[in-house]
Amino acid sequence: RVSAAALRGGYRKAAAARPGFDGRVREQLAALSRLEGECCPSMDQAADTFAQLLAAAAAGGLPGGGARRRLAPGHGRGGSSHRRWVYLIDAADDLQKDAVSGNYNPVALRYGLRDGKWDEESRRAFARTLDHSIHMIATAFELWDFGVWRPLLESTVYTGLFAVGRAVLEGTFHKMPPREQRKKHKKAEETT
Repeated sequence: RVSAAALRGGYRKAAAARPGFDGRVREQLAALSRLEGECCPSMDQAADTFAQLLAAAAAGGLPGGGARRRLAPGHGRGGSSHRRWVYLIDAADDLQKDAVSGNYNPVALRYGLRDGKWDEESRRAFARTLDHSIHMIATAFELWDFGVWRPLLESTVYTGLFAVGRAVLEGTFHKMPPREQRKKHKKAEETT
């Protein structure tokens, strides 16, 4: 309570400085809350709402406009696919925890997973949707000049995202130290 009270003044000041951002975030949080309350089984609806929330955060401060803004990381198609991937991989990572707690999980609802465990058909279908998002991210990535950051981002897009997806689906994401995860997934393969 003390922390919340201390932050309240800072929040009011930030909301007054950026009322459009505050309004968009509040709107998307309310929409997410509605979807959770309805136990909406649509992964896409929940992921899109989350993506719009993060897009509001990424909307300010990008120089240029038009095509430059649409192709930039965090914006446009590539940004939307990235935000979708983040939401879905987080939901998949939380399957067992949400099954125990009874929390909303659109991945569990979409695939009818009651105990937080994958059946092989659902696992493959979900891996395909993750891979599709990564392919969309990669398409947008290739249209942008990242300069000196390209090798790092290229590794993330073409190797890291697939490795994280695979580890989450195998249930090993939290079991190995990050260094061991990198060794295990040294060769890039798709999640499926």
